[in-house]
Amino acid sequence: MRKLIRGGTVVTASDTYQADLLIEGEKIVAIGKDIDANGAEIIDVGGCYVFPGGIDPHTHLDMPFGGTVTADDFETGTRAAAFGGTTSIIDFCLSNKGQSLREAIAIWHEKARGKAAIDYGFHLMIAEANDQVLEELEYVVAEEGIVSLKVFMAYKNVLQADDETLFKTLIRAKELGALVQVHAENGDVIDYLTKRALAKGQTEPIYHALTRPPEAEGEATGRAAALTALADSQLYVVHVSCAQAVQQIAEAREKGWQVYGETCPQYLTLDVSYLDKPDFEGAKYVWSPPLREKWHQEVLWNALRSGILQTVGSDQCSFNFKGQKELGKGDFTKIPNGGPIIEDRFSVIYSEGVHKGRISLNQFVDVIATKAAKLFGMFPRKGTIAIGSDADLVIFDPEATRMLSAASHHMNVDYNPFEGMKVHGEVISVFLRGEYVIRDKQFVGRPGAGQFIKRMRFSRP
Repeated sequence: MRKLIRGGTVVTASDTYQADLLIEGEKIVAIGKDIDANGAEIIDVGGCYVFPGGIDPHTHLDMPFGGTVTADDFETGTRAAAFGGTTSIIDFCLSNKGQSLREAIAIWHEKARGKAAIDYGFHLMIAEANDQVLEELEYVVAEEGIVSLKVFMAYKNVLQADDETLFKTLIRAKELGALVQVHAENGDVIDYLTKRALAKGQTEPIYHALTRPPEAEGEATGRAAALTALADSQLYVVHVSCAQAVQQIAEAREKGWQVYGETCPQYLTLDVSYLDKPDFEGAKYVWSPPLREKWHQEVLWNALRSGILQTVGSDQCSFNFKGQKELGKGDFTKIPNGGPIIEDRFSVIYSEGVHKGRISLNQFVDVIATKAAKLFGMFPRKGTIAIGSDADLVIFDPEATRMLSAASHHMNVDYNPFEGMKVHGEVISVFLRGEYVIRDKQFVGRPGAGQFIKRMRFSRP
């Protein structure tokens, strides 16, 4: 059925204007004033913004970690994302040494099949860069449409790859038109600092942060950027948390290197003191990189505003406090790393960014949707409001206020890291390819409605 969204303020990364939108099937087919309804369902959204659906470029759903599995799978995680104004995610597909890439991807397809309520793609982790893997990447990019490859520089003896693996991946990505991502922390240094802390009996959650200093993130970021330049390739640094990493990305970009950066709502609003909460409450805030001293937050906001950082991902990786985070009582290294962020990413960035004057309305759309669509091969199908684009739309009331809380969120987890935060603005309705998934703040979508997104090869945005 045709739909006419009438009376809203359309906001893209470049423009803000009053217009009506006509949807036919899955696409936007007309934008303008006084569009002939011609039997379409009329949806009055006066007083609201109409945003393109959010794109979360960094999620971990149904992911094993530290002897347990994330509390949110593709059903609960994508439903919560929809409530939060996100219509597409890119989830991380893990691989193991000795495993074919096809096999790893097949496992992730099975995790999502019949469960995802919104559209989704995959990043692919590269654990080793032997001849078989490098050859198989051609199939991954060309046939699967997976055009982003993740290399871990941390988690020694678990996920960490060496510099040779990273360098070979960068070279191959250049050949194939893929974007290499790095978790940039110096895993060797962190491993040493962690062992030293445990030997001293320093086992509380705060030591997770103290053994992963910002210098270790800055060093790894700079090293990855230098290898990218040497390979004449392209790099995306995930979850940037500190000034040291921002500086390395800024310097790389000033030299003309193709280096891009992402930060997350938690690093923009929370600080290291949360890990020092009593009664093991600090474990709720254990993720990597860790939260930093508060002064880093304005550096990150400034980097978003100036374009040094391009995107905001959630790094959604939820574990319950009871029974999962508690696995690390007496040893911070056994606390599952990650937090529940996917639902609140959109609202926190609007409220703390736009409402408080740190970024403009158009910059909000850029960092929450458009840049991710461009960097990860989905634009202009996703990430904007244009004729021919998917009708992924968010109806957003900028005047509403609400409190973030585990009591009202839709993630399958027993705490909210933003508990008690007052946010300005609220998602009212969400359309996925022209169909309601959230209608008047109620979920009306269905598990399995989300489609896998085959993405286009990397081109410089």
